[in-house]
Amino acid sequence: MFVPQQEAWVVERMGKFHRILEPGLNILLPVVDKVKYVQSLKEIAIDVPKQSAITSDNVTLSIDGVLYLRILNPYLASYGVEDPEFAITQLAQTTMRSELGKILLDKVFRERESLNVSIVESINKASEAWGITCLRYEIRDIKLPARVQEAMQMQVEAERKKRAAILESEGVREADINVAEGKRQARILASEAERQEQINKASGEAQALLAIAEARAKGLELVARPLKTKDGQNAASLNVAELYVQAFQKLAQKGNTIILPSNVGDVTSAVSQAMAVYNHLSKKNEVISSSLDKTEKSAEYFSDKEN
Repeated sequence: MFVPQQEAWVVERMGKFHRILEPGLNILLPVVDKVKYVQSLKEIAIDVPKQSAITSDNVTLSIDGVLYLRILNPYLASYGVEDPEFAITQLAQTTMRSELGKILLDKVFRERESLNVSIVESINKASEAWGITCLRYEIRDIKLPARVQEAMQMQVEAERKKRAAILESEGVREADINVAEGKRQARILASEAERQEQINKASGEAQALLAIAEARAKGLELVARPLKTKDGQNAASLNVAELYVQAFQKLAQKGNTIILPSNVGDVTSAVSQAMAVYNHLSKKNEVISSSLDKTEKSAEYFSDKEN
């Protein structure tokens, strides 16, 4: 007899196991030897029928799958179990129900891969005595009750609305923060600009006052030099007289009440009084200047002596 590749023929001699035929040419004795089982060593895909299972949160599911297996020991597959495919299918169904009963409905879809691995491990432990190994198991379809599906759809929509509301609120918050930050920066810049403007204005006014003071000091210095001469004093007397006459021209222009001295027409007396005040102040300034010069000279003398 010629045995095809990837097949194992189990031969019985007079009703008792004799040997397993290898692929190729094999010699059997007529009447005495008989091929009892033919096992395929290829990978076999078996449909697991649809069945109902209950999760740990008491939700009934309708689930089916595909089982991929291979016969490793033809002897055990022939004599260890009556119908290997039926036995492995029933084992897959019971294992699937037990594994689904351990998890919640929400985790069935998220942990689908881990669920497949758990089913394969459970099947391999039980099918080891049959000479069959389970390569992998794939859940093909999961169907939920109509009400549960509607509830899950509503939950998904609520979750999406929640995320949308959160994103919208975060966007509004970020916009408000940006607006507030912009206003704060604008106020800071405006205050800094106002501060710099005030600093510049104060600096300009200070420089203007210094310039006016320097100009007045130079003017007074230029006026003070001629006043030391006789002609200069006469010119100052003439200027005081002119200012006295101009002041009387402006009387009674801004008010009705006027206070006048008793000798309004005596211009000479007014000029003399003004020049007397000037001379008195000049002498007083000279005394102060001379005392300051003496103090400075004595300080220099004592400092030189100490050195």
